[in-house]
Amino acid sequence: MSRVNRSPRNSVNDRPSGWRLALRRQRRLLRPVGYIAFVSVVALLLLVVYHAAAPRVGSSGTLTTLRERFGAVTAASGLRVTDVVIEGRANTPEVLVRAAIGISKGDPILGFSLEDTRTRVEMIPWIEHATVERRLPGTVVVSLQERRPFAIWQNQGKFVLVDRTGQIVANQDVSQFRHLPLIVGLGAPLAAAELLDALQQRPALAEKISASVRVGERRWNLRMISGTDVMLPEGHVLAALDRLMQLDQDHAVLDRPLATIDLRLPDRLVFHPKADPKDSAGIPSVPPAATPPTVPVVAKKPT
Repeated sequence: MSRVNRSPRNSVNDRPSGWRLALRRQRRLLRPVGYIAFVSVVALLLLVVYHAAAPRVGSSGTLTTLRERFGAVTAASGLRVTDVVIEGRANTPEVLVRAAIGISKGDPILGFSLEDTRTRVEMIPWIEHATVERRLPGTVVVSLQERRPFAIWQNQGKFVLVDRTGQIVANQDVSQFRHLPLIVGLGAPLAAAELLDALQQRPALAEKISASVRVGERRWNLRMISGTDVMLPEGHVLAALDRLMQLDQDHAVLDRPLATIDLRLPDRLVFHPKADPKDSAGIPSVPPAATPPTVPVVAKKPT
C-alpha cells in the first residue's frame, strides 16, 4: 500500500501570502463603508422624493406626484398598507376618522403624505391634535388627542358641545353629555371657564343652577332651578358667589319665590319678588334699583 505524505498542519506552506492578507484586511475595512454608502444613497433618494417632489398635471388631467410614483414602484415589491391602527379615540366617530385618513388596505404605504393626512384628521372638530406615522412594512398608526367636552352651549335654540377654550366640539348626540353645565348667550363659551371652575368648587351652589347666561358679553346671570335669576357683577365674580352662598345659608334666599337677586352692587342687595311681596317677608331688603334687563328664556337641557 502506497503511503501519502502530507505536510503537517499549520506549516509555513499553509500560511497565506502577504498580498492575500492585505486583501482580507481591505475587505474588512470596505464592508462597513459599503453599508454606509448604501444607506446614504437610499436616504438621499427618499429625501429627494419626499421633499423635492413637485406636482405635475399630466395629459389625462390627473394630478400626479413623484411621491405617488415612488409609492407605486415600492408597492410592487410588497410595501403596501396591511393595517390602519387608530389610537386614543373615545368620542370621535370612527367613520369620520377613517374618512379623513383616506388610506385603505392595499394602498402603497410610501405613496401618501404624513403631514397632509394629519392636517385632514385635525380638521375634525373632536380632534385637538393628531400624529400619523408609518411602521414598515405595512402599518399606519394614527394617534388622537381628543378635545374634552366642558359645557353645553345653547345658542339660537341649538345645543352644541364646547371645550374649555370655547371651541365647538360637536353638535350631535349632545344628550349623552347632559351632566355638563349649560351656558347660554353670545360669547358664553369663551368666558365660561372661570365661572364654571368657581362653581365646581362650590358644589352646594352649583347643584341649584339650571344655566349660566352671558349678558352683553360682559357678565353673567345664574338661572336657578327655582326660576330665580341671580345677577352677578362684571368682575369680582368669586366674591359675589361667596356672598350668594352666605345669603342662602342665612336666609334660604334660593328657596324663596324671587324673580331676581341683584348682586351687581357691592354695598347693597336688591330682591325682586315673583308675585306676592308677602312671600318674601323676612328677607333683608333695600330700596329697589332700576328694573333689571330682560333675561333670555333658557330652554331645558337636551334629553
